Amino acid sequence: MKSINEIIREKPWMGWLIFFTSLLLTFILGLLASSIMERRAESVAVKKVAGKIEPFEGRWEAWGKYFPKEYESYLLTSDTTFRSLHGGNATRDMLAEEPELVILWAGHAFSKDYKQGRGHYYAVQDVLKSLRIGAPMKPGDGPMPGTCWTCKSPDVLKLMNQHGIEGFYGKKLSDFLTEVKNPIGCADCHDPATMQLQITRPALLEAMKAMGKDINKVTHQEMRTLVCAQCHVEYYFKGEKKYLVFPWSKGLSVDSMENYYDEIAFSDWVHPLSKAPLLKAQHPDYELYVMGIHAQRGLSCADCHMPYVSEGGTKFTSHHMVSPLYHINKTCQVCHRESEEELRRNVYERQEKIANERHRLAKLLVRAHFEAKAAWDKGATEQEMQPVLKLIRHAQWRWDYAAASHGAAFHAPLEVMRIIATGIDKVQDARLLLARILASKGIDEVKIPDISTKEKAQKAIGLDMDKLNKEKAEFLKKVGV
Repeated sequence: MKSINEIIREKPWMGWLIFFTSLLLTFILGLLASSIMERRAESVAVKKVAGKIEPFEGRWEAWGKYFPKEYESYLLTSDTTFRSLHGGNATRDMLAEEPELVILWAGHAFSKDYKQGRGHYYAVQDVLKSLRIGAPMKPGDGPMPGTCWTCKSPDVLKLMNQHGIEGFYGKKLSDFLTEVKNPIGCADCHDPATMQLQITRPALLEAMKAMGKDINKVTHQEMRTLVCAQCHVEYYFKGEKKYLVFPWSKGLSVDSMENYYDEIAFSDWVHPLSKAPLLKAQHPDYELYVMGIHAQRGLSCADCHMPYVSEGGTKFTSHHMVSPLYHINKTCQVCHRESEEELRRNVYERQEKIANERHRLAKLLVRAHFEAKAAWDKGATEQEMQPVLKLIRHAQWRWDYAAASHGAAFHAPLEVMRIIATGIDKVQDARLLLARILASKGIDEVKIPDISTKEKAQKAIGLDMDKLNKEKAEFLKKVGV
């Protein structure tokens, strides 16, 4: 039998094969050893914490004592200097940037104030600053419900435990102004005893059950998305108790949720111009994410928004929850080999094309609302207007759905463009019907008032912003905030 040396002398390529095979095995064993050491370090860290963090502990610093790197990275969410083309962490007055939003949300609190959120660090502060939680839009409107706090603070967990889920939802937002102190933090996603990811908000558990899915059977990678899906979703408040519900029982598509809402005849408000019963989309980020290519390839929210970081020989998950464009080298370039400039350009190209079509749909909807008002003013009947109002409802639902999801143009650009395109079809159909109704009333053209600025648009729908600002100041003073 020939020795290894004899075989190598006869076939020199065998030596190189053995060399590279050994190199590969050494590399694999190194990765395995590194992974074992990381898991062992994590296990030791968790054992040190076991029993030391109280249930319902909402303060970050109480957790940060044991997980300093995660805590330090979380504090970076206080930075509001990052701006991307259509997002970022800086406050942006969206009504000033797109005045037509005031008209589309006429009669809804969003027409008073809509600013881009600055991130988790400011979740509680931004709620208190918003004009939307002040006086009601019109007499008869109830106060903002306690349900509105659900996704803003880990203190909600303690309040739900004290009052019960339904009891918490049934309270007023102002009932908890002094009890909700800590913005979104560790307890929202982690079990204080084991540090394992967990679902803390009942609405997601109830929605999963309604779809026939067992939350106990999902993988850790799926949990790295589902903890985000507790809040970054479409939802509505059900009944007088304002019970929080995700409308997923028919599916996660915009069409399925539309069918759900139509079947129960739900609407968030009636538009004062067109009298259309409308839906206010929230932020269907999860629903659109699952329809995109990154979800199909198995990536979680955390992979892009909370990437792994290595510091001082320690690997941990960054809790600086921010746009992937903030540090492309740690997010996109983990998988993609293009330059940062090219990857950023790819994202902006998709965002711009979708934003342009979304703006076109918004402008068409503005015209439809004013044209519907003109038809009502000239004596149009309920029977004549019913098909028009349904088309406006469905068109605006699609516009709002695409606009409310901050990462829509990146998460699922094809689906979002489809949603906007069907919205344009529906509003054009509505305007065609309106043109016939208006023509029968002797009206050839409806004049649209000047809404070129936020202030002009708010004046056009009768909002007295000086009065609203004064009422908001009095409201906060009254409740001691």
